[in-house]
Amino acid sequence: MNTITYPHGKPILICGPTASGKSALGIEIARKSGACILNADALQVYDTWRILTARPSEVDEETVPHHLYGHIPLRRTYSVGAWLRDVKKILETVDRQVIILGGTGLYFSALTSGLAEIPETPSHIRARGNEIRNASHGAEFIEYLSKYDSDTLAKTDRDNPMRLQRAWEVMEATGRGLASWQQDTPPPLVPLESANAVVLNSSPDWLNARIARRFDRMVADGALDECKAVMQSGWEPTLPSSRALGARELVAYLREECTLDEAKESATIATRQFAKRQRSWFRNKMQDWQQVPLDDQTDIAVLAGLILQRGDLS
Repeated sequence: MNTITYPHGKPILICGPTASGKSALGIEIARKSGACILNADALQVYDTWRILTARPSEVDEETVPHHLYGHIPLRRTYSVGAWLRDVKKILETVDRQVIILGGTGLYFSALTSGLAEIPETPSHIRARGNEIRNASHGAEFIEYLSKYDSDTLAKTDRDNPMRLQRAWEVMEATGRGLASWQQDTPPPLVPLESANAVVLNSSPDWLNARIARRFDRMVADGALDECKAVMQSGWEPTLPSSRALGARELVAYLREECTLDEAKESATIATRQFAKRQRSWFRNKMQDWQQVPLDDQTDIAVLAGLILQRGDLS
């Protein structure tokens, strides 16, 4: 996948943990600059979850052009490679600067470091992988990779069943390990030096309070109705889309397996844990990005202007 030129200005990359205020900042920058926004959140791509994944509102989408939000059916698998190909099409065709915004670190890593062009995993292998993950929580993958692909296992987080499953799928589907494929990674679509890249830093206490308030607001705004609609069409917890934060907990409430307060508490805890993993990823993988503190005292309009000017954001 070749790099491309940017006649309308360098892409602006904005990464940050869930509930950190990325969307508001991106919209403010777009309003000031006339840019469009491209989604880099692996769950905001699905068409059913607008409220539960905090996708931009219809008003926001009317105010600023948005791309790659809600364009994938709930039951379709959408890979990092598919996202990267979609981003490339947009970068080649839009007539304005782009802001690529989200919290999925793997998307940004693929965008700025390149992604091995691995064949798509056949559906029957993915289905078997889902069964193994649900049954063994990663243990069977570790045993398999220890025997057939120790190089990839050495580079994989053993506490992350999804990463283990991906390594297993690649070996099963291609007969070649993920680490081997990655050695042939092509140049990145957007090299970091060709972008204005910022990662939002927030104190855990500030972020945790926002997470709790936001989930209460999601429930009040109709997140339960989103979950009911999914249940009516057939809730499948093994689907990638079912990892939407809070979905499992609200489905449990709707099935009368817990109270609403218990569901809210469980979902809030899970979201805090997810944000902690995001911050760890950003800290380890994005050391070369401009680090931007953000809290209640931040003037979003001023920060947006500084980002556009590539000013000192510390």
